[in-house]
Amino acid sequence: MVRCRFEMDPQFSVAEPEVIVRADSKNIDIQDLIAYTEQYQNQLSSAKILPVKTNDQLIMLKAEAIILADIQQSTLLIYTVDGIFATSETLVHFAKRVDNINFIQISKHAYINLDHLLSLSDSFSGNMTATLSQNMKTDVSRKYVKSLMQHLGIK
Repeated sequence: MVRCRFEMDPQFSVAEPEVIVRADSKNIDIQDLIAYTEQYQNQLSSAKILPVKTNDQLIMLKAEAIILADIQQSTLLIYTVDGIFATSETLVHFAKRVDNINFIQISKHAYINLDHLLSLSDSFSGNMTATLSQNMKTDVSRKYVKSLMQHLGIK
């Protein structure tokens, strides 16, 4: 169990507070907590707009509008609440640019935005099917099911 408390200290501004994690040892749970805190800070400081280059234009996408990023053949398809955009960017590069704790890899070829995840259902051979906003469905590879469940707080 994590105990939280606030201490007022005029040495630190509201814009840059100090977060200290205290425990008797640094185990995986502590490392996850620190990583979560750092990720939160990255989200606050990073731009919420993601430029995406298509064949004929440069589109500015809001990260929260992105539902799914999926590679089909050699094209990255970015599914948003406003439509589908195709780009030649790699999935790995796209994921690094998004750098958002709500995005998680669910297969070798796809990332989803957990804010748009509606449900998960069992599929075949240990895989699962994710139902997303806009009535989208995509497969969660069994290799990624465990990390998805951990990310959702389900053990």
